[in-house]
Amino acid sequence: MRVAIATDHAGFALKQELKAWLNEQGHAVTDLGTDGTASVDYPDYGRVLAEALASGRVERGVALCGSGIGIMIAANRNPAVRCALVSEPYSAALARSHNDVNAIALGARLIGLDMAKQCVATFLATDFLGGRHAARVDMLKEPV
Repeated sequence: MRVAIATDHAGFALKQELKAWLNEQGHAVTDLGTDGTASVDYPDYGRVLAEALASGRVERGVALCGSGIGIMIAANRNPAVRCALVSEPYSAALARSHNDVNAIALGARLIGLDMAKQCVATFLATDFLGGRHAARVDMLKEPV
């Protein structure tokens, strides 16, 4: 699967670990930055992740920042993105199967590497159920 990963400085170390692991799993990973631990602004990285998803360059996205909250909000500003903050595999599964999210956000200061891998693996392996959930997802696409 074509997966983009983006982070601010707080998630840099976790991004590096997840990127290597995703490559080992056979995914085509697009690293959208940041490239170090110098302070940067998470909205910039949420935006580039959203643009990669909206353009179709990637199929799924993983967003990281200290809490996961800020970058999730930034990514969700693009109407082509549905990004959910997850902290364990069950929420990752529900976000995909019920809400058809195309990105997840993780709090790098709140989650360990093993749990992050479990969340990402579940997110990538879970299909959207459609059915009764499809009408609700369609409602999310309507302008407010």
